[in-house]
Amino acid sequence: MKSHLRKEMKRVLNLISEEQHEAHSTSIANALYETCLWKEARVIAATVSRNKEVNTKVIIERAWKDGKKVAVPKCNPTTSQMFFYEITNFSQLETVYYGLAEPIVEETVPVSKSSIDLLLVPGVVYSKNGYRIGYGGGYYDRYLTDYTGQKLSLAFDCQVVSEVPYESHDIPVEYILTEKELICCESV
Repeated sequence: MKSHLRKEMKRVLNLISEEQHEAHSTSIANALYETCLWKEARVIAATVSRNKEVNTKVIIERAWKDGKKVAVPKCNPTTSQMFFYEITNFSQLETVYYGLAEPIVEETVPVSKSSIDLLLVPGVVYSKNGYRIGYGGGYYDRYLTDYTGQKLSLAFDCQVVSEVPYESHDIPVEYILTEKELICCESV
C-alpha cells in the first residue's frame, strides 16, 4: 500500500509544470518565514531538495541571511543511521546515491539532535494527522524517536491525502505547510 501511494504521488508530482513548482515553492517558503516556528528557530535542519520536491535551497539561503544555522542530513546506508552537519554554503555538499546532496563530513561540523529547533521532515505523501510516506529508507522515523524539537513538513497541497497507512514506529510531524494552508496535525 505504501509503495503504491508513493509511486502514484511521484507520478502526480512529475505532472506539475516548472512554473507551478516554482510558484508553489515560493508561496510555501514565504508562508514559512511568517511562522513563529521559523522566527523562533536558531538551528534549522533540512534536506536539500531535488526533482519536484518543495524547493528548500531558497529556504536554506534565507536561513543564512536571517542568521540561522542550517543543518543537512548525512545518511549512512551501512548502519541505516542519519546525522546532521552544519553547512554554511552549498559547496560543502556532495552528490551521493539517488542524487542526494549531502554534507561533506570533513568540511562541516556535526550538529546535535538536541540543538535543532526546527526539523523540516521530507516525504512524498502526507495525511492531515501528520503521518507521512517517505522514500522508504526509514531514516527519519529512526532519527525522530527521541527528537524533541518542532517537526514540520513542506508539501504541495496535492501531496496531502485523507489518510496514509502507518505503523507503531512511524512518527508524525506536528505541522504540514502547503501553498494553501498550515495544517496543525495535532488538532486533526
